[in-house]
Amino acid sequence: MWDQITNALKWVDDQVWGIPLIVLILAVGIYLTIRVRCLQIRHLPRALKFMVKNEEGGSGEVSSFGALCTALSATIGTGNIVGVATALVAGGPGALFWMWIAAFFGMATKYAEGVLAIKYRRIGEDGHVLGGPFYYIEHGMGRRWRWLAKMFAIFGLGAGLLGIGTITQVNGISSAVNNFFDPSNGWGIDLFGKTYSWTVIIAGVLVTLAVGLVVIGGIKRISNVSQVIVPFMSVLYVVFALTLLLCNAEKIPGAIAEIVESAFGFRAAAGGALGAIMIAMQKGIARGIFSNEAGLGSAPIAAAAAQTKEPVRQGLVSMTGTFIDTLVICTMTGLCIVITGSWNIGLEGVAVTTNAFQAGMPFWPPEVSSFILMVCLVFFAFTTILGWDYYSERCLEYLSNGKKKVVSVYRWIYILAVFIGPYLTVEAVWTLADIFNGLMALPNLIALVVLGGVIARETKEYFAKDKELRKLEKAAVKAAKA
Repeated sequence: MWDQITNALKWVDDQVWGIPLIVLILAVGIYLTIRVRCLQIRHLPRALKFMVKNEEGGSGEVSSFGALCTALSATIGTGNIVGVATALVAGGPGALFWMWIAAFFGMATKYAEGVLAIKYRRIGEDGHVLGGPFYYIEHGMGRRWRWLAKMFAIFGLGAGLLGIGTITQVNGISSAVNNFFDPSNGWGIDLFGKTYSWTVIIAGVLVTLAVGLVVIGGIKRISNVSQVIVPFMSVLYVVFALTLLLCNAEKIPGAIAEIVESAFGFRAAAGGALGAIMIAMQKGIARGIFSNEAGLGSAPIAAAAAQTKEPVRQGLVSMTGTFIDTLVICTMTGLCIVITGSWNIGLEGVAVTTNAFQAGMPFWPPEVSSFILMVCLVFFAFTTILGWDYYSERCLEYLSNGKKKVVSVYRWIYILAVFIGPYLTVEAVWTLADIFNGLMALPNLIALVVLGGVIARETKEYFAKDKELRKLEKAAVKAAKA
């Protein structure tokens, strides 16, 4: 019977994350890119500036940078290390090119989500903020669409508690620690009718305690921790990958050429070129979307808490999340794998990335590369747990009409799910996480298309006002000099 349930979940997963959803997410990104006139190119420098410069006088619970770090804590995860490797093994180097395409249009999607999150959020008298797709569906599209908002909240709650936020992440952490410290499971102990390594138990307990200490404090504590860990772990991994790339700088042009040629099937046999393109496209776009979550509707929940009064400004900040996640971190991982050829030697998952760093940096023992990669994986997965706790709490708060006691009880249930996660290696749990994650996208994408005119109007008005303000400032400077 369990096998039948697992097979049924796999079938549902294949339908949810099939070609139609991938095409729909990409199509919405293209549509929004047109509506905002390629804003992700024209205003990227300004967005990067806003990312580190908080707005003064805005309402909200955390700074814009804090909201971005909270969103990044959920998006920068094992997908940046394991997901990229999986895409390259299945789709070849060309998959990385299609990840870039997904990220480019995904930046417009993330911008739109940030704009709507601020425009339609609700701020209580105590300063408590609630916003995200459920609010811009209900208040932007109208109360008759509240059922769609509730569907998003249900899917988001399921994704946080039953899969991507808890069990899969802590399972990944304990596995990474175990593979490094006790790969032969020599320090075993019988537990729940199965033998587990002490490293799994210790890692699970420590992660549970750390998660509990953070999530009990709510969004402000999650934001404070994320503002420290996210930049730290991102810089650590970028420096690690950049070192490999600098040591193999002469191979980078060849790797880029290989990525582009593979993306368009130039290296495949004549009859298989189309098939090679389709596989590279599907794997690259799917993994790109899964990594940066553009279109899924998770990031605007965090964006809504930002201290700002300008929807467009926060939209620009939100947009940088996709830029950092995919165009920087995933690109570095992909280039390291392609340069070292690790994608084509029969390895899978994290072993592909581990082999790349070991082969690309032979000037230190392989154990050093494995240790650094393990640390990055642990931090990436830990912050994903924190980010998804916040997302799922807000979904539950919407469903329960703001009952804080319900949310408080949920936090303990969430911590319990993290505690039992290392001992649940059932494949069905991972499949369920994928399903909930994909289902979140559907209500959100509908709202983004319906409210495309609102996004375009807000964008046009903001930049027109900004242009006029700059003219006045220049005139004032000229007058002062005269």
